[in-house]
Amino acid sequence: MPPEWAPHEATWLAWPHNPEAWHSQLNAVQDVWLEIARVLSLGEKVRLLIYNRESEKEVYQRLRTAGAAMDRVSLVQIPTVDIWIRDYGPTFVTRESGANRVAANRWVFNAWGEKYEAWLKDDSVASQVAEFLKVPLFESGLVLEGGSIEVNGRGACLSTEQCLLNPNRNPDRTHGEIEQSLLDHLGITHLIWLGHGVSGDDTDGHIDNLARFVNPTTVICAVEKDSKDENYTALQENYERLQGATDQDGEKIEVVPIPLPGPVKEDGIRLPASYANFYIANGSVLVPVYDHPNDSRALGILGSLFPDRKIVGIPCTALVYGLGAIHCMTQQEPAAPSVP
Repeated sequence: MPPEWAPHEATWLAWPHNPEAWHSQLNAVQDVWLEIARVLSLGEKVRLLIYNRESEKEVYQRLRTAGAAMDRVSLVQIPTVDIWIRDYGPTFVTRESGANRVAANRWVFNAWGEKYEAWLKDDSVASQVAEFLKVPLFESGLVLEGGSIEVNGRGACLSTEQCLLNPNRNPDRTHGEIEQSLLDHLGITHLIWLGHGVSGDDTDGHIDNLARFVNPTTVICAVEKDSKDENYTALQENYERLQGATDQDGEKIEVVPIPLPGPVKEDGIRLPASYANFYIANGSVLVPVYDHPNDSRALGILGSLFPDRKIVGIPCTALVYGLGAIHCMTQQEPAAPSVP
């Protein structure tokens, strides 16, 4: 699996259409989605899943009005329940030679531990995307969401015990069997396990809200300085684990702390808002912001780590109402390695 900063052939998104998922936030979420699609289209192809032909004209027109580069946009009719294609979509892998240099993994999507029955329908999306692209599809048989894994492209992978070792995912597999499946399907050699995720995260601690590789040897890690905050203990433990971690070659990893945006709540319930849920695109990094003083700090930290990419803040308060943000709603399709 290539790292996210490797060249993309395209980014995949799924149009938000389901009022059951978004209620009063649907219009606001569509506006945020359109802005994300617009920014992405300036630097790469964008492949957009639409629910049906009736929605195609609306989405196309709204993208044009939003200023998207329409020559880089394609609409693909694959029905979805929700927008979280990172979790139910395919995870792409590459190889340096051969007729097929890009392939896809299909994980089993069980709606984040069988929490939402209607969302189980999105389990079919990965295979449909692979069929559309005419790329080989590997069936892992492992219950896993794409937001629960993070690779550096050199052989190391980050994940959390709370998610991948949770009995609501793979109760019949041992820790060792889960690790071996990841090694087999991602082409990695080394796993770095963190503990628990942020409060309000219904994914059981996805890594893309906690810690992300920004280059092969550096990880940003979400931290909370307020010892009275409910996230303090879990994030401090993750930070300490990373400080003691090594990469696939046994070398120490550089760990860069990044703050949280403070409590973001809906009806008094804490939502899983995190700056770690950014997306690395061709030429840019899209970062969730929440109208909080820490927004500028987070943008500055990421700007220093990605000097060759434009840092774009995207207001994500409406998105996190659905318990996700930018990384959760995107999936990179890597460019095929050039023939030697």
